[in-house]
Amino acid sequence: MGEPCGLPNSELKELCQVPDAATKDFMFQQTMYRIKDPKKSIPFYTGVLGMTLLTKMDFPDMKFTLYFMGYEDPTEVPTVQTDRNKWALSRKATLELTHNWGTETDPDQKYHSGNSDPRGYGHIGVLVPDVYEACIRFEKMGVEFVKKPDDGKMKGLAFIKDPDGYWIEIFNPHKMPSI
Repeated sequence: MGEPCGLPNSELKELCQVPDAATKDFMFQQTMYRIKDPKKSIPFYTGVLGMTLLTKMDFPDMKFTLYFMGYEDPTEVPTVQTDRNKWALSRKATLELTHNWGTETDPDQKYHSGNSDPRGYGHIGVLVPDVYEACIRFEKMGVEFVKKPDDGKMKGLAFIKDPDGYWIEIFNPHKMPSI
């Protein structure tokens, strides 16, 4: 038996199926992170990463709130809440931050990021114009790094952590030396 490796292109081609016509209007819409404290997470995603709060949805009976974040023009966000919710849920690649009420005051509350054992979920990725400039800014803001752009074997990309320890890849595919 040989060394483990990725799928050969020929096998990959055989595995990929032609999308069914019934899926023509499907769209990847959201990734959900559970957050401990919105007073830490909202400033991180808006101030550090430059996202816009697309909508906030409270569920008092179930004691949680959803904050949908994304890279949209704030002037295009509808002001009527029902319109805003529908609009936010129709955007591509949003981040749903889920806050279960009370976690912010529980000193033992911590979510698993997926990057320690047992490993599972990995990260989200944010494309930036210049990884090095973005990282200088992040460093000045006190953002925690997992990997700086010139660390390790993969040069030109970085990983930072959000307030809950989730990893965020910072990259620019046009300026990465080896992809």
